[in-house]
Amino acid sequence: MQADCIFCNIAQGKIPANLVYEDEHVVAFHDISPAAPVHVLVIPKKHIANLLEVSIEDCQFVTQLMTKIPLIAEQLGLAEKGFRTVINTKDDGGQTVHHLHVHILGGRFMTWPPG
Repeated sequence: MQADCIFCNIAQGKIPANLVYEDEHVVAFHDISPAAPVHVLVIPKKHIANLLEVSIEDCQFVTQLMTKIPLIAEQLGLAEKGFRTVINTKDDGGQTVHHLHVHILGGRFMTWPPG
């Protein structure tokens, strides 16, 4: 955990968030600036800055993160019609919080290209 990381602080319960899921490895919460009717962020509780920082030792955290997404999408009512997942990496990739996170976007038809 990094003390200055907002997502680490959310994972530790130090900063309130509108949680939709939590277990020992993963936290999911509504994005404060939604880009779709449903916009949830799924984060590992372990601080990993981005995809480029994932090590072999982090495989269990990434596996937990990815395997919870279908469960969370189902819980949010997105599984039947579908949803988009996005992982932004570093500044040019659009990452604004440097803690690995997956966006789950849904509740409307997603267009392409995304941006």
